[in-house]
Amino acid sequence: MTEPLPFERPAAPDAKATLGPTGRPMPVLPEPQPVSSHGNARVVSMCNQKGGVGKTTTTINLGAALAEYGRKVLLVDFDPQGSLSVGLGLNPHEMDLTIYNLLMEKDVELDEVVVPTGVPGMDLLPSNIDLSAAEVQLVHEVAREQTLQRVLAPALERYDVVLIDCQPSLGLLTVNALTASDGVIVPLECEYFALRGVALLKTTIDKVRERLNPRLQIDGVLGTMYDGRTLHSREVMERLVQAWGDTVFHTVIRRTVKFSDSTVAGEPITTYASSSTGADSYRQLAKEVLARWPHDA
Repeated sequence: MTEPLPFERPAAPDAKATLGPTGRPMPVLPEPQPVSSHGNARVVSMCNQKGGVGKTTTTINLGAALAEYGRKVLLVDFDPQGSLSVGLGLNPHEMDLTIYNLLMEKDVELDEVVVPTGVPGMDLLPSNIDLSAAEVQLVHEVAREQTLQRVLAPALERYDVVLIDCQPSLGLLTVNALTASDGVIVPLECEYFALRGVALLKTTIDKVRERLNPRLQIDGVLGTMYDGRTLHSREVMERLVQAWGDTVFHTVIRRTVKFSDSTVAGEPITTYASSSTGADSYRQLAKEVLARWPHDA
């Protein structure tokens, strides 16, 4: 036999070049289409009971990236630490009205509390330490889990997206946020200990879906503070994809000092360092989020 037997050749080596940091092929994300009118907002909570995983950073920068794509965005600071408000340049001690007043005082209207952020198309419901009292006071309210949903109702017809920055716990405030939401984005630091608490978070989300909010779904799990140079980050990302599959966003947020610098400057990274890799990552995340949502916001 002089001619070799035919056989299936393996894929060309450069096929691996298209693999993203999650170990899966990177999809081609469509450019978001412009919207002709605003309203019918999708409400999304940034939720993880572990602190320091990038919830606030993701809320600010995803919101700013969505605003760049023509969406009208409302950010809700639902953490008594007020990090979202501080990260957008507000002084928590100089606020006349916050989301606490909106929750607990019947004569306060949404318009009185909402403030502009300096980013065109993006507004903020600010917060400060007063909000910590709401968790205690809400315990005695009827339908206490639906309080945030009620006060946010007027915003749904004005905005395309409402992003809620949750506190790092699974208490009553977080349950309020989940009850008011259509979806949840779970920022998760690419570090071993961050993986351990996610099962408890998923149990809480499942309970809220079953008992309070049947429309609630997990929009995605977002790997943050990723450093592809370390074996640890790559192994955690691999474990994350094994556990959550396609729920994990293809986009990952890499470590960069620009995030800290933009927080000090009181503005999103998309305006502070517009051409940085961090800004590009959040623009890519915005495209991926919009592509995943059942009705493009």
